[in-house]
Amino acid sequence: MSQTAKYEILYIIRPNIEETEKAALIERFDTILTDNGAEITESKDWSKRRLAYEIKKFQEGIYHIVKLTATDAAAINEFDRLSKINDNILRHMIIRLEA
Repeated sequence: MSQTAKYEILYIIRPNIEETEKAALIERFDTILTDNGAEITESKDWSKRRLAYEIKKFQEGIYHIVKLTATDAAAINEFDRLSKINDNILRHMIIRLEA
């Protein structure tokens, strides 16, 4: 039997994205997680912040944090794969939290 693990995903969205486009992006990535068996406990904007260093010519980014639980890594792997090829996501980080 697989163990349920808690994860936290932080991703940075490009700052010049339209509000409707940003909402669609967040909804799409939340759906990717839930469609692959994850249960989202929280998905919220963390506001626009200045980046520590320039990424793809941007000085700032919109931080978004997602807290979730998953029984297997399928949801995490799919999120990781798709966020790497999405031009609207500048960076992302996935952390597995201790039980």
